Amino acid sequence: MSSIYGENIQLSVFGQSHSEAIGMALDGIPAGQSIDIDRLNAFLARRAPGNSELSTPRKEADIPEFLSGFLKNGPGQNEIGSGNALVTCGAPISAVIRNTNTRSKDYSELKITPRPGHADYTAEVKYHGFQDYAGGGHFSGRLTAPLCIAGGICLQLLEKENIGIFTRIYSIGSILDGGSFEAYLAEKLDKRSGHAATAFQAVREELLSKVLPVTDDLSAQKMRDLILRKKSEGDSVGGVIECVVTGLPAGLGDPMFDGMENRISKAVFAIPAVKGIEFGAGFAASFMTGSENNDGFCIREDRIETLSNNCGGILGGITDGMPLVFRAAFKPTPSIAKEQQSISLSEMKETVLSVHGRHDPCIVPRALPCVEAAAALAVYDAFLGRKKEL
Repeated sequence: MSSIYGENIQLSVFGQSHSEAIGMALDGIPAGQSIDIDRLNAFLARRAPGNSELSTPRKEADIPEFLSGFLKNGPGQNEIGSGNALVTCGAPISAVIRNTNTRSKDYSELKITPRPGHADYTAEVKYHGFQDYAGGGHFSGRLTAPLCIAGGICLQLLEKENIGIFTRIYSIGSILDGGSFEAYLAEKLDKRSGHAATAFQAVREELLSKVLPVTDDLSAQKMRDLILRKKSEGDSVGGVIECVVTGLPAGLGDPMFDGMENRISKAVFAIPAVKGIEFGAGFAASFMTGSENNDGFCIREDRIETLSNNCGGILGGITDGMPLVFRAAFKPTPSIAKEQQSISLSEMKETVLSVHGRHDPCIVPRALPCVEAAAALAVYDAFLGRKKEL
């Protein structure tokens, strides 16, 4: 399976939804980097299930157990896994998360009756009946937990370079969050003084103080009502997450196959529910004229900037120094209680399926840190590559 990502850092994700554990190995992180474990655990908790009426009732603590990659007795901590900070030693960082709350019997019929919207049928074809069906196996959204371990580490390292990554819920169903997220962040960050990482954390905490991180509280209430209504109907709903990366220098990325759009898209599509991605003005640019879409250049405080940011901070696959902006579209959770048409693979006839188990009525709120993690992996990988060039 293609479960490895990166050029200057290499991430390998392993495990299945109901296996003994899931985990990751992350190679290429420089030695001597201090990682705040409390912050990392808080980041993972945002993705963990069972923390809200809007998510699945499955409860998993999702606390990583680090096996390698940190000094066992070094500056900043005592032994591996203890204390507030761990310091990297240059070796690959490996970690596991134990699966403790599984109900595999809920998935027993899926070997012969594939769920609509899931990978059950395509996995059956590709792996000749040897796919682990419990909880979706290696195709499960649960595999975004190790993605978040790696991304959470990269997020902290980027903040030390004054690069911040933020997400909001852009939409749930047809309900939009109003205003420009880029402008919202610029205003909030301008009001903060001191070290950039401290300002990033303060703005992030303000966003995360809301059940649904949006800029318009009225939109949040409408989104919440829609999610709960679909939950009561045994159905689900999708949405869009917007991500903004601030503080990026110009020059990251490459043309053709290793452009920043390419790198980010590959990482973001590791999140199973993602069905689309757009950068800057995205598809709306196709409705503009060249004079409307082009971002004119200007000089502000001896710095080259653009008058607008329709390109989303990327030109020719390379960052231009403006905020990097993209949006990822998430499909509705395919596991729903409503009856759906399927087939019996053993009898080769049509049948009706109602999915059992514990599932999110909307995956978007728990996917916010996953998008941040994917962006952090892609950006930090490109950042290390740029450092090598210089």
